[in-house]
Amino acid sequence: MWLEKLRLTYFKSYEEKAFTFGKHVNCIVGENGSGKTNLLDAIYFLTLTKSAFHNQDALGIRHTADFFLIDGVFNEHEKHIQITCSLQRGQRKVFMADKKHYDRLSDHIGLFPVVLIAPDDTDLIRDGSEERRRFFDGVLGQAVPGYLGDFLQYNKILNQRNGLLKLFAERNYLDEDLLETYNEPLVVLSQRIHEHRATFMQKFIPLFCKYYEFLSSGHEKVDVIYESEVSSPDFPAEFRRHRSRDLHAQRTGKGVHKDEYVFEIDGVTLKKFGSQGQQKSFLIALKLAQFELLKEEKGKTPILLLDDIFDKLDDRRIHKLIELIDTGFLAQVFITDARPERSQRILEHVKADVRFFEIEKVLKE
Repeated sequence: MWLEKLRLTYFKSYEEKAFTFGKHVNCIVGENGSGKTNLLDAIYFLTLTKSAFHNQDALGIRHTADFFLIDGVFNEHEKHIQITCSLQRGQRKVFMADKKHYDRLSDHIGLFPVVLIAPDDTDLIRDGSEERRRFFDGVLGQAVPGYLGDFLQYNKILNQRNGLLKLFAERNYLDEDLLETYNEPLVVLSQRIHEHRATFMQKFIPLFCKYYEFLSSGHEKVDVIYESEVSSPDFPAEFRRHRSRDLHAQRTGKGVHKDEYVFEIDGVTLKKFGSQGQQKSFLIALKLAQFELLKEEKGKTPILLLDDIFDKLDDRRIHKLIELIDTGFLAQVFITDARPERSQRILEHVKADVRFFEIEKVLKE
């Protein structure tokens, strides 16, 4: 599975631009601010129905326009599939496969798996537990059938329950029966989501450790520890016993939205004790484990997006990534770089087909 053609209309910095890509390595070069990352984001958007870098879809519309259109053609076993995404200001985005509308956007996610390695990945280490949950939920959403539906339903009910708790506080009253209509589905969904996450981590962690060793050539032991109160058999009772605290705080304090993924190296927290090199290897190992797991679960090789990767990694780690291209483990890869001569030097001995695309910087109108 690979992206053969892409046309952008009024998407971010692009007014109108068409690309025909190679099935192996596509290197996007150009000055900083020319739109290289925007191109990767368009591919990400087309596969996962959202931007990799912001939560508001409307930010994808070029500043002089009222809409954007992303149109791509994927080649899967020589069968061409056209995927189109459009958004008009003030309206909902529309996704189509071969000009047929999706009933639900979630039906599209996972059909064209993708993995992005970008400079902002360091947020997984620096930021709080929400960022780590977002990463693993993103992997699970692509890899595990049914997970995304449960996850979206859980968050919908969670927001409704939180709204009800605030209403009770504002009006100084409590309706136990009404609250219970939200308690039961949250408990059931929490347990189901936890089971998905726990099963997933049993597969994910060995892959992650394998890639950390491959990248680092070090002897330290790394781990990702999944922590969840929902694992307790007493969780349903504990959830209900927490009711008075929830009423006081006006939000739900127990459930899978409180789960944590702890990153450790040699038994200590990576954030506090990991060197810069160890953190880089840790992050890339997470993404490569994601890549292999998606490859196994979906039966197709994900597209790999590498944003500004040569600026952030040393020669040894770059060599390891190139090694994965040469062995055929990676299929279609997109790489951005502001220094064309560096990309040409690094990629000149790659066995796979390499194509270069130069993006010219467009001055704002």
